Amino acid sequence: MHYQHPKQLQAAILDWAGTVVDFGSFAPTQIFVEAFAEFGVQVSLEEARGPMGMGKWDHIRTLCDVPAIAARYQAAFGHMPSDDDVTAIYERFMPLQIEKIADHSALIPGALEVIAQLRRQGLKIGSCSGYPAVVMEKVVALALSNGYSADHVVATDEVPNGRPYPAQALANVIALGVSDVAACVKVDDTWPGILEGRSAGMWTVALTCSGNALGLTYEQYKALPEAELEQQRRRIGSLFEGARPHYLIDTITELPGVIADINARLARGEMPQGC
Repeated sequence: MHYQHPKQLQAAILDWAGTVVDFGSFAPTQIFVEAFAEFGVQVSLEEARGPMGMGKWDHIRTLCDVPAIAARYQAAFGHMPSDDDVTAIYERFMPLQIEKIADHSALIPGALEVIAQLRRQGLKIGSCSGYPAVVMEKVVALALSNGYSADHVVATDEVPNGRPYPAQALANVIALGVSDVAACVKVDDTWPGILEGRSAGMWTVALTCSGNALGLTYEQYKALPEAELEQQRRRIGSLFEGARPHYLIDTITELPGVIADINARLARGEMPQGC
């Protein structure tokens, strides 16, 4: 028996915040700021956005390793932040996150229509997030009340290693019964999420304007002058360069065109690992 590469996509693995819900990815970032503030350590919204896409404990650990933030922590506590200190911040972060997740649960404009279109084309809809399962339970329930339900959901603490490792994406492949990782496309607004898809051998689509990198509300995004928006696209594109996404688009509304292009490339024998 011989290997036959897939001729078309079978599944789209979608991120949550900044991809399908929460335009601008405000829910996680603002809570990081508030959690650190409760320990008397100032973290800006821009700083909090830096490691977005990682599991939340890892995100806090990464923030604590930023020299400027570590120095503020040392000034407040007399020592550099240890893993136990990270856990203490995480344990304060979690209830704040659960309490306030509903404040940023609106679906991204056009997402429902796009997902319905993908399903009509026969694609399964997987999903994963940097949120742990206890938060994802609430996120999923809120999305369902707004009309969205993924075929499978994988939280960051349901696998041995979260992003940028490929475990969450691959857990979706197994659960959805996909025959080949090259028949999947991973859609995300963060570099760890794109690295996750790349490491899993999937096609990858980076969202430049609906998520963490731009960090604006939908109304602010729509109000940007075209010249400034193009400047932001170039800036954000450079942030994604190291993760090597196959495609860069503004929001999920442009995904159907990307799906059509990927299907054409697969039909020609192209594979994501070679691009």
